[in-house]
Amino acid sequence: MNLEHLGHWHWWILAAALIILEVFAPGAFFLWLGISAGVVGAIVYWLPDTGWEYQVLLFSVLSVISIIVWRKYFRTTPEQTDQPALNRRGEQYVGRVFTLKEPIVDGIGKIRVDDSTWKIRGEDCPVGTQVEVTGVDGTILEVRCRK
Repeated sequence: MNLEHLGHWHWWILAAALIILEVFAPGAFFLWLGISAGVVGAIVYWLPDTGWEYQVLLFSVLSVISIIVWRKYFRTTPEQTDQPALNRRGEQYVGRVFTLKEPIVDGIGKIRVDDSTWKIRGEDCPVGTQVEVTGVDGTILEVRCRK
């Protein structure tokens, strides 16, 4: 392709391809490149004599600016959700009380929670003691014995 004949429809095809790529590889990266290509296509539509060098430069600048603005916005505006512990399974158990089936020895033990077994850390407690989950450290539940 000869870049001197770069028209608005080339940019719109690139925009569509990048947005479709975003659908298959989500990450909010190709989306902003696609939007930038669409904007360049609109500018070239209204100003058809824009040289290919300026078109590519404009696409590059818009792409960088849009990605920087999105990342800054994404960091400062946390996503609101009605299930904040959805992918942090251990945090769902904080505050729950369980009965030990195995003792906690030397600060380490295991506990059966619903359909899985979790490693726990806390003070030594005998079998049958109720423990409350007070926190999570990676995949280890932190517990305290209830007397």
